[in-house]
Amino acid sequence: MIAALSHLTRLARTGYVFAREGVFALVDTRALPLPERTAIALARLIERPSAKEGTKDDSGRLAAALTKLGPTYVKLGQFMATRPDVVGAQIATSLESLQDRMPPFPQSEAEAVIVAAFDRPLNQTYASLGPAVAAASIAQVHKAEIDIDGARKIVAVKVLRPGIERRLNADLAAFFFAARTAENLSTEAQRLRPVEAVATLARSVKIEMDFRLEAAAASEMAENTKDDPDFRVPTVNWDRTAREVLTLEWIDGTPLNDRAALEARGLDLPALGRSVIQSFLRHALRDGFFHADMHPGNLFVDADGKLVAVDFGIMGRLGPKERRFLAEILYGFITRDYRRTAQVHFDAGYVPRHHSVDDFAQAIRAIGEPIHNRTAEDISMAKLLMLLFEVTGLFDMRTRPELLLLQKTMVVVEGVARTFDPKLDMWSTADPVVREWIARHLGPAGKLEGAVEGAGEIGRFLGQVPSLLNRAGTILDQIDDITRNGLVLAPESVEAIGRAEARRNRWATGGLWMIALMLGWIAWLLL
Repeated sequence: MIAALSHLTRLARTGYVFAREGVFALVDTRALPLPERTAIALARLIERPSAKEGTKDDSGRLAAALTKLGPTYVKLGQFMATRPDVVGAQIATSLESLQDRMPPFPQSEAEAVIVAAFDRPLNQTYASLGPAVAAASIAQVHKAEIDIDGARKIVAVKVLRPGIERRLNADLAAFFFAARTAENLSTEAQRLRPVEAVATLARSVKIEMDFRLEAAAASEMAENTKDDPDFRVPTVNWDRTAREVLTLEWIDGTPLNDRAALEARGLDLPALGRSVIQSFLRHALRDGFFHADMHPGNLFVDADGKLVAVDFGIMGRLGPKERRFLAEILYGFITRDYRRTAQVHFDAGYVPRHHSVDDFAQAIRAIGEPIHNRTAEDISMAKLLMLLFEVTGLFDMRTRPELLLLQKTMVVVEGVARTFDPKLDMWSTADPVVREWIARHLGPAGKLEGAVEGAGEIGRFLGQVPSLLNRAGTILDQIDDITRNGLVLAPESVEAIGRAEARRNRWATGGLWMIALMLGWIAWLLL
């Protein structure tokens, strides 16, 4: 009861800030039932005058409201940018620019976090620790020096913001409450799976708050890319890394958001754009592990001309099935083989079998054909995937969070690449990476490797047969007992069901009273 009231209070504050910042002006109320239209009209009565001056398409209001609500909501906004199927393409695009920037916390607090993390004086960990050079909602970064064999080496030190974990956990609990309520009340919400989306956000945030996991992600990507000619990852200093502190090699390179400096170095910018796209696709297809926050501020060019990525708090993973799915989709659109692309969806189990492959291929053709009639600079793989996800909703395809994260990252890397070459042909850039993966995994060598793996799976299955037969026998005995005597519930189970039903009825009544009180409060404010 107390927890639910706490969640409702937090969500009510969110609704109030949204109303004041004019977020509800972004909602198209024409298709909504009368109660929802009335609620939104009442909420809009308390908009700030400055918010009323904006236009209906001014979706920057949402980013402003999320920033005002604090760090958890900034993370939520960045995550919503990966869910155009939920918030719409326009809002998702506007949230791509949501910046996670906060004032730095005091140097003394950062030093106290480091001392507590390593349980030793600061000067035994770092020879020097400079002021913060960047600050975000979860952490801030300092430039420091360490002694290695009598020589000084510059490193980057990331320090967790004090008290942030408690605040994030409270806000995430409110998000889970809202998501569960939505799924209980709406079948469309069940298809979009908001509870799973919040769980994905929660996992991402928890990983971001444990810098040992971020260090592991950087280490794994470094291992995957050690032979790449045009991409590398900073080295982790494990001796100076803990849950609240991360120490990495300092990257003294040129950031990709400093175009003037890149041009002054005489770099081939169109080639740099192609390298960004191909590196991302190579990591996604070859490794199944990709950097999911590749905005220009997280990418540098070092003295050797290599791309260097930093900030590994948000990473994406694709399993073998998802990698094949991505490669087949891109290859199908490159070759205009729409039925093959449709069949991939069915083979992966993403589209229910009661739908027609040919009907789905027809829908995909409606996306692909207009693209092939446009010039290279108008063709966007990210937009194509966004349209594809919209079409899949018509065929009851359930949301795949890992593919949406991939699509969001593709939007970012495409944007980076096109800043260096507006006429960049995305398809010809992607073609060699996709064809290499197709030849490697779907060609003769891939089929032979698949056959060997399949034989191993059969061997493991045969080894489990005795255990499976024993479990099957137990289940048959239980079914026989049920058919003889009926399904009998224990008295404790019947009592628990009654208590749960009573609680649900009380919460429904309490929720209605809460809504009535909020509407009365808004009316009082207006008077």
